[in-house]
Amino acid sequence: MTHLVTGSSGHLGEALMRTFRSADIDAVGIDIKPGHFTDAVGSIADPDFVNAHALNAEVILNTATLHKPHVATHSRQAFVDTNITGTLNLLEAAHAGKAKAFVFTSTTSVFGHAMRPGPDDPAVWVDESVTPIPKNIYGVTKLAAEGLCELFHRMYGLPALVLRTSRFFPEDDDNRSVRDAFDQGNLKTVELTHRRVDIEDVVSAHLCAIEKAEEIGFERFIISATSPFNRDDLADLNRDAPRVVARHVAYQNAFDAAGWRIPDRIGRIYDNTRARQRLGWQPKLDFTEAVARLSRGEPVFSALAEAVGSKGYHDEAFADGPFPVDHVG
Repeated sequence: MTHLVTGSSGHLGEALMRTFRSADIDAVGIDIKPGHFTDAVGSIADPDFVNAHALNAEVILNTATLHKPHVATHSRQAFVDTNITGTLNLLEAAHAGKAKAFVFTSTTSVFGHAMRPGPDDPAVWVDESVTPIPKNIYGVTKLAAEGLCELFHRMYGLPALVLRTSRFFPEDDDNRSVRDAFDQGNLKTVELTHRRVDIEDVVSAHLCAIEKAEEIGFERFIISATSPFNRDDLADLNRDAPRVVARHVAYQNAFDAAGWRIPDRIGRIYDNTRARQRLGWQPKLDFTEAVARLSRGEPVFSALAEAVGSKGYHDEAFADGPFPVDHVG
């Protein structure tokens, strides 16, 4: 079975290609940028390039994207070209080639303004029933691409699953005040309670989606680490997060030894229940496991995360952080 991985020079694309090659699974990586795991360089916005590589693929995994860090540096048309037109080109090829599975890597960023509680409001519990309200062109185009996947399933029966992934990249946070307040290892470990997932678990979710695509047909899934929280915690999480975390996980000794802390407030929690139940996905890393690894002096995140490493999103350096972000758009 031939697998096509788009975005193979990016974080997730490389992680998938590493996994396939180590398992001796037939896979081809394509990307607009060259890389060690990219077999052909070109744009998914080019239908001829897509057809040359996708028509014979039985499984297509579309991880290629313009991302939130590109909002301030790329035009809205560029987002449409890559995230919408590129996905459409791949879906057309998947339909023409009778692919057995199309897996679209989307993002929890599609929820946008639906995830922003006021200072006196409870935290927001985010599952697939929440109506997305994208706040920038990134979210808008990813949501539109999800709609194309659903359309091709309804019109042609193409098995197409959408995975809305939370944060898995190792790059520094784009918010200067957050970068200044927290060690990045501290921040990313805490995010496993509510809005982060290890890249190894993202890969396993995609493998589960491949296996379940024909059975399920079309569905959207949140892919994030299993949270220790429940809905009864929401009122307190946005006021006194350290106390709520301590209810569920004995983190204090490990955090004290590392000089780490829990932020005062946590405003949203991603619920991965549907993915675990419907896909049979079993993520390995959650906050409890992270604290255990920290206590043992082990790396918190997986060996695969370390192997893929940090890539950055731009060829140039910026004075005000790892990348400029248009917080308004």
